[in-house]
Amino acid sequence: MIYLTVGVPKEIFQNERRVAISPAGVEALIKQGFNVVVESGAGESAKFSDDMYTKAGAAIKDANDVFASDVLLKVRAPMLNSALGVHEADLMSEGATLVSFIYPAQSPELMDCLSQRKATVLAMDQVPRVTIAQGYDALSSMANISGYKAVVLAANNFGRFFTGQITAAGKVPPAKVWGAVTSLEPRCVVVALVWSFSSRAAALEQFKSLGAEPLEVDVKESGDGQGGYAKEMSKEFIEAEMKLFAKQCLDVDIIITTALIPGRKAPVLITKEMVETMKDGSVVVDLAAEAGGNIETTVPGELSVHKGVIHVGYTDLPSRLPTQASTLYSNNIIKLIRAISPDKEVFHFDVKNEFDYGTMDHVIRGSIVMQDGKVLFPAPQPNNVPVAAPPKQKTVQELEKERAAAISPFRATLTTAGLYSGGLASAIGLGLCAPNAAFTQMVTTFGLAGIVGYHTVWGVTPALHSPLMSVTNAISGLTAVGGLSLMGGGLLPSCTAETLAVLAAFISSVNIAGGFLVTRRMLDMFKRPTDPPEYNYLYLLPAGLFVGGYGVALQSGYNIEQMMYLGSGLCCVGALAGLSTQSTARLGNTLGMIGVASGIAATFGALKPSPELMAQMSAAMAVGGTAGLAIAKKIQISDLPQLVAAFHSLVGLAAVLTCVAEYMVEYPHFATDPAANLTKIVAYLGTYIGGVTFSGSLVAYGKLQGLLNSTPLMLPGRHALNATLMAASVGGMIPYMLDPSYTTGLTCLGSVSALSAVMGVTLTAAIGGADMPVVITVLNSYSGWALCAEGFLLNNNLLTIVGALIGSSGAILSYIMCVAMNRSLANVILGGYGTSSTGTGKPMEITGTHTEVNVDQSVEMIKEAQNIIIVPGYGLCAAKAQYPIADLVKLLTELGKKVRFGIHPVAGRMPGQLNVLLAEAGVPYDVVLEMDEINHDFPETDLVLVIGANDTVNSAAQEDPNSIIAGMPVLEVWKSKQVIVMKRSLGVGYAAVDNPIFYKPNTSMLLGDAKKTCDALSAKVREG
Repeated sequence: MIYLTVGVPKEIFQNERRVAISPAGVEALIKQGFNVVVESGAGESAKFSDDMYTKAGAAIKDANDVFASDVLLKVRAPMLNSALGVHEADLMSEGATLVSFIYPAQSPELMDCLSQRKATVLAMDQVPRVTIAQGYDALSSMANISGYKAVVLAANNFGRFFTGQITAAGKVPPAKVWGAVTSLEPRCVVVALVWSFSSRAAALEQFKSLGAEPLEVDVKESGDGQGGYAKEMSKEFIEAEMKLFAKQCLDVDIIITTALIPGRKAPVLITKEMVETMKDGSVVVDLAAEAGGNIETTVPGELSVHKGVIHVGYTDLPSRLPTQASTLYSNNIIKLIRAISPDKEVFHFDVKNEFDYGTMDHVIRGSIVMQDGKVLFPAPQPNNVPVAAPPKQKTVQELEKERAAAISPFRATLTTAGLYSGGLASAIGLGLCAPNAAFTQMVTTFGLAGIVGYHTVWGVTPALHSPLMSVTNAISGLTAVGGLSLMGGGLLPSCTAETLAVLAAFISSVNIAGGFLVTRRMLDMFKRPTDPPEYNYLYLLPAGLFVGGYGVALQSGYNIEQMMYLGSGLCCVGALAGLSTQSTARLGNTLGMIGVASGIAATFGALKPSPELMAQMSAAMAVGGTAGLAIAKKIQISDLPQLVAAFHSLVGLAAVLTCVAEYMVEYPHFATDPAANLTKIVAYLGTYIGGVTFSGSLVAYGKLQGLLNSTPLMLPGRHALNATLMAASVGGMIPYMLDPSYTTGLTCLGSVSALSAVMGVTLTAAIGGADMPVVITVLNSYSGWALCAEGFLLNNNLLTIVGALIGSSGAILSYIMCVAMNRSLANVILGGYGTSSTGTGKPMEITGTHTEVNVDQSVEMIKEAQNIIIVPGYGLCAAKAQYPIADLVKLLTELGKKVRFGIHPVAGRMPGQLNVLLAEAGVPYDVVLEMDEINHDFPETDLVLVIGANDTVNSAAQEDPNSIIAGMPVLEVWKSKQVIVMKRSLGVGYAAVDNPIFYKPNTSMLLGDAKKTCDALSAKVREG
């Protein structure tokens, strides 16, 4: 290996206290393979002693030895050394490399001198302002220090506090500060009234982010110049801004300027006349003093006063914070040297005249102003220079506000009044077509139960939405009541209708037993070790009292079935209400069991079956219940969505069987029954709803289980096909109602069963896997309405009450899911794309490169963070990574870190699935928060771990009005300090939208299998 010597001389420019390399920089250079020599006393003014450099591995030499180095690192450009009587450039070895501020356009004599030494020169002031070179941008580093120091100097020379005061002695107003972005130190913004100005749009955005009020002129002209600097503006713009500046000078107390144009004298922004209009005691700080100054009355290098206005014209502001400035400058140079030389053994770099914008070739060619004595300044234009940014697009939120504002109060009120008119007109219509009082009573029961269900379900905590669906699944098994009511014969059914009824009772029993057991399993997972003991077996007392009391009343000749149905319905309401909190959730499941058990007991009592029929009923329910228990005991919690879908299909099938059986049983009475037409209509509607629920649930099960492709099946002309199926289903009611024959009736019921089953397939197949949460909630709602149809059919209050509860529950959950995706229910069910906010333009193009990290780097980031949020998605479910992530959370909590989870409403494949999976792994439910609860915490979060989530954290929903997920509420993870995204690849999510957060500067990608990666992270953290 060839060891090159890097020399660090002492800066001799007047009042210069910085040094090019810090002791830490020396260590970095030595690790890279350089020898380092430092001139004695070079770092003394920056508080870096010779001993510190020696300990870092450098040799301390005199000036001649240092300038003889192969690579020379300086802050200021070489100048005449009066002590030695020679120019510093002449002290350099021939062919040496110099890295320093040079300003080649203003230093032609220096360039000639360096050329004679055949030097290679990298100018720190010429580093292009591109993303890849941010770490080498010494101008920005020094400007930030100057800005900070400018505020301090302004405060020192101003006669008041920046902040206002209100005391017993009186009120003192806050200072009014007008400055540039590099000078607006955040504390200044907090305590003072701050205005700011820049001709560059990016700078104006920075002003806003600091809390300052940006000043803008009426002339619309971009001031963005080449390389990220400002350009010289047009005459019209300058005239407009001078008027603005003159107006501000009359009002403000402090002005801080920093306007520079590369290679040119600083523009005069504040004229002598403007300064003379300022109040006595005002302060102006001119950061451009070294380049001539932005303020006409500035004396470069001095503190002066003109007409009572104090002028700070120092040209050495970075040197007034020498330790900070030297450290940052050292970091800039070290990073540049490392980046431009790809070979770690030999320091060299290639200079290309053809290069693309934003690449390392661009950085090298822009920085090098001389190679082997040949002047290369200025650099040629790069290829693929990005065009000027178009006018800033309005955000999705801004467009939504404009859209909402465009709706007049009259129109909004008219819409609401129309809805109420429609509801009340429907009530009148139902009253006019009611065949008897029993129907009116049933509609009353349905309406009141719907209202109760609506308010009850809204109270359920989102973390328990999965148990809510499971318990409603179990309660929907009350379709068994319809089957039991139609059963007949002895030990075996005696006709087709009775056979269908047996099947309905059997299928419903699977739902009842399986649903309650799965609900209990899920709720038990939410138990924490610190929770008090529970004695839920004591609820056998009210259950035994209710059912046993009914038995005694029945034996005593009392007919109290309607009160039993009321009690059963109220218990079912209590089952849903119990899920409003974790502490009452298991009581809710118990109340659901009591409600179903008492409802079935009351049905037995009302039917008074013979011993043989009783045996048939009991056998059907016992076999079905046993099957349900076996399924529920065996199923894995990660497969819960499939189970729910399968159980929904059973409810749908039971509804179809019950409706057809009821038609068969009641047909002989249609001629004399005044409510015959109502019975026929309800049987037809129940058959249709049940058919759609049955087949749609089976398709959903197949997609969730992996038996069918989860991608949408887009049949040609599918909307026309669905419209035809619907028309045929509605049209089938005409012969069904007009022709009184038994054969026609059964044929129509059979036809609508087939048509609705086909429609369930075509509708559900067109919906992708990502929309399964909505599909499941809609099917849940369908099963409730099917149960309502049975209630009307059998004139059974219990079925109507429970059906309304379940229908309301599914409808509300569907609404919550759709709001969480900013989509309409019709858009989801009909297999549509895009949100209600999606624009018509071209989606935003995502540019940039992503940053990848490995497990070791990720562990370091985790160890450094104190406030951590974990955002899981369906990828965690698919990889079954809940256990290793729970182990990691436990370890981090023991280390004193604050760790929480953020859950999106549509994460997973059914509402609340991720909450259940995390509870299964032992994660306490009180650290698992919903999106609305945690979104405002991201800006204060040190680190976010995104595990298997994509669309639910996609910033395009807020940044791109033309994205197909525009306006969708998302977890705003990109607002945190650092983000680690754990995915298998950079591929898109189910919405097929690229995710901009992958390319944001605070995001790192940790690619791989979620479970294996979480296992590795947990193991590394445990190792310490």
